[in-house]
This record gives sequence, C-alpha cells and structure tokens, in this order.
Amino acid sequence: MFSNASNFVHGVDKAFLIIGGFSVFFLVSFTAIMIVFIVKYNRKRNPKATQVKDNTLLEVTWTTLPVLLVLFMFYIGWEGFLPMRQDPKGAMRVKAIGQMWKWSFEYENNKQSDTLVLPINKPVRIDLVSKDVIHGFFVPAFRIKEDVVPGKNNYSWFIPGELGDFDLLCSAYCGVNHSYMSAVIRIVSQQKYDEWIAALPAVNAASSNPGFAVLQNNACTGCHSIDGSKLVGPSFKGLFGSTIEVKTNGVLHKVKVDEEYIKTSVYDPDKDIAKDFTSGIMKPYKNIIKDSDLKLINEYLKTLK
Repeated sequence: MFSNASNFVHGVDKAFLIIGGFSVFFLVSFTAIMIVFIVKYNRKRNPKATQVKDNTLLEVTWTTLPVLLVLFMFYIGWEGFLPMRQDPKGAMRVKAIGQMWKWSFEYENNKQSDTLVLPINKPVRIDLVSKDVIHGFFVPAFRIKEDVVPGKNNYSWFIPGELGDFDLLCSAYCGVNHSYMSAVIRIVSQQKYDEWIAALPAVNAASSNPGFAVLQNNACTGCHSIDGSKLVGPSFKGLFGSTIEVKTNGVLHKVKVDEEYIKTSVYDPDKDIAKDFTSGIMKPYKNIIKDSDLKLINEYLKTLK
C-alpha cells in the first residue's frame, strides 16, 4: 500500500488516510442523517411543529467528541511532520539552488549538477537557497515540501529508499515559466554514486568568464539567453553596442546599448523597458551587483556578437 521512496512516506500517507477516512465517514453519515430527517420530519408527516427539549448528554457528546477527534487528527499530523525537522547528525549535505526557472545542486568539492543524484538508504540534508523569489522544494514521491525563501536559511532532509528517477517540482508560483521549473532526483546505488561524483568535473570559477559568472550567480541567465533565443527579457547575444527601441515614461524611442544603459537596466530595470517586453518582472540590483561587477558584465556582453 505504502511506497518506500523515502522514510516519510508512511507517516504522511497514514495521516492522509486517517484524516481522509474520517472526512468521508462524516460526509456519508451526516448526509444520510440529513436525508432521514428530511423524509421523517417533512411537512406532510408533521404539519404541526413540535418543540424539542434540550438534551444535556447530547450537547456534551457533540461538543466533546469533535474536540477529541480534532486533537487526535492534530496528533497524527504532528507525528508525521516532526521528524521532517530533525535531520540526523552526519547526514550527507547538498545545496539546492532555486532560481527563475531552474534547479541546480552543489555537492562537496565544488561540484555542481542540474540533476540531484543521491545514494540509496543514506540520509541527506538539502540546504535550500533562492537567488531571486520564493520557490518551493516539492518531491511528491518523497512526501516532502519546503519553502525556498531568499535570504532565509531552510532545509529538507530524507532517506531515499527506492532506486529510480523522481520528479522535483516548484510548488510556489515564481513567474511566467513556473511550470517549467522541474528537475530529476536520481537515486542510485552507493557504488554508482561514487563513480558518478568522481567523474563530475569541479566548477572552476577562475577558468570561466568572470562576467558570465556574475550573471549566472545573480540568476540573470534565467531570463536573458546568450544564444539569441527569446525569454522573459531580451537576449544578451548581440545586445551590447546595438540600437534598440525602449519605452520610457510611456514614450517609445531608440537608445544605444552602452555601459550607461546596462547600468540603468541593472539598477533601475523599469526605467527603460525594451520593446515587446514587460515591466515589473526584474528586481533592482542596486545593492547587490557592484560597479566592479558591472564592468565584468559589460566586458562579457561585448564578446556575445
């Protein structure tokens, strides 16, 4: 009946079935009682209304039983929830980074992947980080869901119990491409995991373009492509040095994309809105991206011809 995808499946499903069972029971019971009363006490059978005297036992019963029932359901839910916030010492640690609109995962030794690969039967703590807006770390098969809030430390943990691929979704609406924000959690044997992590190349920030690193670290590449494809914002390819149409205070005019335009777009993104794009999507990066980082961005954009 229960799967073994994670150690939380039994507790969550137990709470769901018990609370759902009570709900169905009372729905059917109250509906049946209502029908009986409608038939038995309709106007044709009881043309003259009669006063029903109070019944202390009945009143105590229908007050006490629901209270006890609600407390019992609370206990069942709490019993399933409490272990989710008690990660064991020595658990393997992975950082899950959410940004519009993708998941990425960082392992020890500066290794990173877009698929979360984990060994079976080993506890793992997932440290949850958001680079932009609120996301939701949701794995239906594992019965876990945690908010991923920018600026707040949060985590989820579990022990995978079945081999295979499982869907990781975002449970919080995070923008126009929210429905595309999914990833795969792949559970493998310890031997296959060791082989996979050993073959995974380390991310060397020094070997990559520093300007691209700034863009990637601030989730810019989630909205702006570097290959010319259209996303939420204009593509970076061929942008620097070009002349584009923008709308400023409702007036459409042409501007040249130079250092000053890039600076304005980063620090005050709703001032000049590129034609065919929407305002109110990008947040200001005034206190996030430094002037020195802007220079790196400009140098990188110049290479995207």
